[in-house]
Amino acid sequence: MKCKEIIESLEQKYAPDFAESWDNVGLLVGDKEKEVHKIFLALDVTDESLEMAIKEQADMIITHHPLIFSAMKKVTTDNFIGRRIIKMIQHDISYYAMHTNFDIIGMADLSADFLNLKDREILEVTYSDANRTEGLGRVGNLAQKMSLKECADFVKTQLKLPSVTVYGDLEKEVQKVAVCTGSGKSLIKEVLKHQADVYVTGDADYHFAIDAVAQDVCIIDAGHYGTEYIFMDYMEKELQALEGELEIKKMQVVHPFKVL
Repeated sequence: MKCKEIIESLEQKYAPDFAESWDNVGLLVGDKEKEVHKIFLALDVTDESLEMAIKEQADMIITHHPLIFSAMKKVTTDNFIGRRIIKMIQHDISYYAMHTNFDIIGMADLSADFLNLKDREILEVTYSDANRTEGLGRVGNLAQKMSLKECADFVKTQLKLPSVTVYGDLEKEVQKVAVCTGSGKSLIKEVLKHQADVYVTGDADYHFAIDAVAQDVCIIDAGHYGTEYIFMDYMEKELQALEGELEIKKMQVVHPFKVL
């Protein structure tokens, strides 16, 4: 398949129009006319994932997080973003990112599926017309009530995480769960409005978390990577369903931190 054909197929479902205004999604590096036989999936273009894509002789890289966020006035080897862009061009690799458009259309329900949430609603509506309503995050009920500690263990098990950080009374009974993958601090007003017992997200800093607890919402910080690496397996299945003869490779799951 040509690069543009893969993009057209993806964008029929995950339209860039759904992305947040500050985001940068789509084809960020490369030639849309390029023939693609092998795609490499990763959460981010890091030095490690790029080297793996080159080793696998991938024609195209698809990530969740965009390598290029802000405007760039020069692309040189003087900084890590420039070095990675140049290396992709040197190895004739096209690079496509699907970030908040996928957060809204795919990741929100996927994360709720992992937690088996029932009676789910959109946490924050970002798009609505006569035919559909879409948005960031989900809020729903666990199959049964459990303690905060049991809920944290459940999240850890379901997402296969080495650890989670928990704020709140571990013995508190919880059932209504809000979830937003990545960094979900900005949605706390929506969490409170939905009267969730616990909020599962990533990047929960100290003041955000203790302020949430003070407003009767427990926090389970499952990590930015920990809540979003599920993108790779999900997107592998999506790409395998395309009609072209594509080989799909993906970055191994490596949590970017160690708890000592």
